[in-house]
Amino acid sequence: MRTATSKPVADVRAGVSDRISGKRLRAIFVGSAGNLVEWFDFYCYSAFALYFASSFFPAQDATAQMMSTAGIFALGFFVRPIGGILFGHIGDRHGRKTALMASVLLMCFGSLLIACAPTYATAGILSPCILLLARLLQGLSLGGEYGASATYLSEMADSKHRGFYSSFQYVTLIGGQLLALLLLLMLQRYLLDDQQLRAWGWRIPFVAGACLALLALRLRHDMPETQSFEAARKTSSKMGGLKQLAQHPKEVLLVVGLTMGGTLAFYVYTTYMQKFLRLSVGLSDAQTTAVSAASLLFAMCLQPLYGALSDRIGRRPLLLGFAVLGTLFTVPLLTAIRNASGPWEAFGLIACAWIIVSGYTSINALVKAELFPATIRATGVGVPYAFAVSVFGGTAEYLALWFKSVHMESGFYWYATGVIACTLLVCWFMRDTAKLSKIDAEMRGQ
Repeated sequence: MRTATSKPVADVRAGVSDRISGKRLRAIFVGSAGNLVEWFDFYCYSAFALYFASSFFPAQDATAQMMSTAGIFALGFFVRPIGGILFGHIGDRHGRKTALMASVLLMCFGSLLIACAPTYATAGILSPCILLLARLLQGLSLGGEYGASATYLSEMADSKHRGFYSSFQYVTLIGGQLLALLLLLMLQRYLLDDQQLRAWGWRIPFVAGACLALLALRLRHDMPETQSFEAARKTSSKMGGLKQLAQHPKEVLLVVGLTMGGTLAFYVYTTYMQKFLRLSVGLSDAQTTAVSAASLLFAMCLQPLYGALSDRIGRRPLLLGFAVLGTLFTVPLLTAIRNASGPWEAFGLIACAWIIVSGYTSINALVKAELFPATIRATGVGVPYAFAVSVFGGTAEYLALWFKSVHMESGFYWYATGVIACTLLVCWFMRDTAKLSKIDAEMRGQ
């Protein structure tokens, strides 16, 4: 007989479910917020490059200065595989939470180094060397952030809404760049003039980024560890490591194949687009910042919509849509943007591009996480992604500027098309990870 103070079993289960759901949502929010801070710190370099390039590379024309800063930007990408290996090992051996805390702390140090870096006039060749060191540290941090963050969000999300929740990795990733651009826009229009921005104002975002990174570190300290990691640690003595990753060659090649076209397209319409609008389209600094910010806001809103759609129709249709449309329309879109008559037309064309690219960005991290078992997931997602992004993403801006410098700008459009076409072949032959998710299989086995 039920006493007056007892509760029905269904009510108890509902209460437990609500607490679990609330805990999961809070963890996803905190993980996403930390991701936003990391990418804000990283993209401040790209957003403010137009203003600090002359401080580190003074005796060059505008395009050469951009190529020099883009070269350091690319070098920061080349250490990302090392970051993927290092933080993937930490994430698989010591926990996703530990890896996320370590990566944001390293990003904080890199931002502080840029904020305090002396100019070329003060320190000579030491000045760009310090800038390079800071970017290498940030590259290491971001190389670990992607795999650890993708793994954490994918494992914390429930099966029915995994696409939706995991899409917030790119919501915050794009949000970090948007926040950097909004700060630039505020400084441009309301607080500092052009001379002040070029003299010292460009240091402000790096100081702000370092402070935000410390806040993210505090928030991540209170995050719970994922059930997938805890269960794997109890049942397996082999956690992480390149030797174990080598046992999954097909999955590694899939990650590389998916990443090469998707990351190139992403960096074309994010980091490079700001320079493209300024140097090729001929918009003013303020117009360039406004168009870039508006297009990123539009892209950010698309991510959860596409993620939710993938929960209903699967991941593969979205990836195929990106790869087919990207192969067909990259050249026409970039050509049209270059010939845009003003900021509104440029924004509309970039928005069209984001409708295509979001088929990749919204779910790519989740797709990679669903390919690997928990024992190697952070390394499996982070390392092959970091190799592909260093080759195709990190060099995108530099190659685009090089093609422009030799008066063959459209050659870059065809290069991008060819890389996306390679990703199309991968998408065409791959199976849908929503139906064969390793994460779901592990949850069913617990």
